[in-house]
Amino acid sequence: MTEILITARRLVVGPADRTIDDAALVMDGGLITACGTRAEVEPTVPDAVRYDFPTGTMLPGLIDSHVHLSLGGERDPIAPLLHHTPDTLLRDMIERARQALAAGVTTIRDLGDMHGGAARLRDMIAAQSVSGPRVLAATVPLTCPGGHLAALGGEVASKREIRDRIRRNADMGADLIKVMASGGALTPGGPPMWAAQFDADQLGYIVEQAEAVGLPVAAHAHGTDTISHCVTAGVRTIEHCSWRTADGLRYDEAVAAAIARRNVAVCRCISGDWRGFLAQLGEKNAAALCDAIQRMRQAGVRFIAGTDAGVPGAPFGDYAGMLEFFAEIGFPNREIIDMATVNAADALGIADRAGRLETGYEADLLVVDGDPLTDLGSLRKPLLVAARGRIHRNEEIA
Repeated sequence: MTEILITARRLVVGPADRTIDDAALVMDGGLITACGTRAEVEPTVPDAVRYDFPTGTMLPGLIDSHVHLSLGGERDPIAPLLHHTPDTLLRDMIERARQALAAGVTTIRDLGDMHGGAARLRDMIAAQSVSGPRVLAATVPLTCPGGHLAALGGEVASKREIRDRIRRNADMGADLIKVMASGGALTPGGPPMWAAQFDADQLGYIVEQAEAVGLPVAAHAHGTDTISHCVTAGVRTIEHCSWRTADGLRYDEAVAAAIARRNVAVCRCISGDWRGFLAQLGEKNAAALCDAIQRMRQAGVRFIAGTDAGVPGAPFGDYAGMLEFFAEIGFPNREIIDMATVNAADALGIADRAGRLETGYEADLLVVDGDPLTDLGSLRKPLLVAARGRIHRNEEIA
């Protein structure tokens, strides 16, 4: 294999408070084989292919913890799933994965499709048949009869149906189980967002059956009571976590404390069009949501970054826009970068190979023009992206 040397003005090791100035990194065979200062590393690889970025910052590849590769962002994103062949959908999913890669995203967690296309794409990318980020696939999400995204085929009610669906997902190659614990906004006639789709006992059984096949659970949960039940059930991550009730928002300090104590990660999904999203909520609810996020942070809740790409208003190429929301409400840049790298890798169960730039880790990284520790907008300017050691300049991805 050919050794590749990348140099940059600064390198973020991960977490973001660990940095190296005048840095160099070597990758070979898809792995990071050396990382340190240029003075330490450069002389050891005189024959390496090199990429030099004297004003750039190198950091771990970004992780989008919540996407839907099978959805294209249409006003009714479910309709194409019902009318397109699996091969047509896969072609579109490949393009969306490439868009994410061009934005510096080297890992995506797909939280629900219909035909197991995300697992198929994961294997194609791993085999280097196509370019793209690492994919973690939930396959078919569990929902109640007539519930949120029931069209994807995961309707369950009885314990037997729950067990069988989880086993079928595992047989399809699922990396995790996704449960629609509350209602959502994409299924006409389904339960409202705040309403529970499964009770506490059912959620506990879902986690139990997922653990029986070695899989963690990610729970879509908007309602305050549902969030509480998800924590008790032992889910790995809570998606959205928006504290909704029938008449607004109700933040629960005790539940937030339990989330932090049990080390459940929260993916507070929001797209790059967060200004439009907040405007849609209305001034009162938008202020309440932002306040709840800050209170969760103060309670010690661990956040991970996700765009919900694929739903209306959430494109695959605007990961940085989502991060800018957290800067707007007062999160320090270092915390935001950790949400997108080390925190996400820990929550997704890939911390042994991704989320950090250290010797022995898979070579997932990007180089940006500028320093995101002082200017988060520099993440909009990727100069180079490497996914498991494969170099992609943006003109080669697009």
